[in-house]
Amino acid sequence: MPRRETKLALGEHYHVYNRGNNRQPVCFERDNYLFLLKQWRKYVTPGCQVIAYCVMPTHYHFLVHIITDGFSHGMQLLGISYTKAINKQRNRVGALFQGAFRAQHIERDEYLLHVSRYIHLNPVLIGLVQRPEDWEFSSYRDYLGLRRGSLPVSDVVLGQFATADAYRTFVESYAPADRQDIAGLAFDNDE
Repeated sequence: MPRRETKLALGEHYHVYNRGNNRQPVCFERDNYLFLLKQWRKYVTPGCQVIAYCVMPTHYHFLVHIITDGFSHGMQLLGISYTKAINKQRNRVGALFQGAFRAQHIERDEYLLHVSRYIHLNPVLIGLVQRPEDWEFSSYRDYLGLRRGSLPVSDVVLGQFATADAYRTFVESYAPADRQDIAGLAFDNDE
């Protein structure tokens, strides 16, 4: 098995993502999204703090702060358990995800801001919703105070803004040129 290009280190932030094998769906109905997040809590959150997330029909994005050596093992258990459940539900066999999860190290606080914005805008950028708060399976609603979820530790990002509305302005002021701020932190030919 090939070794991970990015070595995961305790105390560091990473953009963790994966997509469906052959870019196919990984979530088919609302219960799939909820189950994936439930499995994430069960297997992965003991090894990290989630800063931001978004689960989409064909892929997921998580911005995490790794706190234990068990993070990679938790990700492996997540992939196995979720794939088994979907394969059983959909009467399918084989790989659901496109290999092992990818992880990009976030070296500067500035990247944290841009990656969180990218994650929260992803459903808008690919045309699923008009506004990021309209996508249920994202931490954006938690950031704005519209929901009180159990996953995001949003103060890492929100602490860099005077108010949640200032963060909203930052997210909504995204322009295509801003994509260069996160170059290399997403899939090559992104969704």
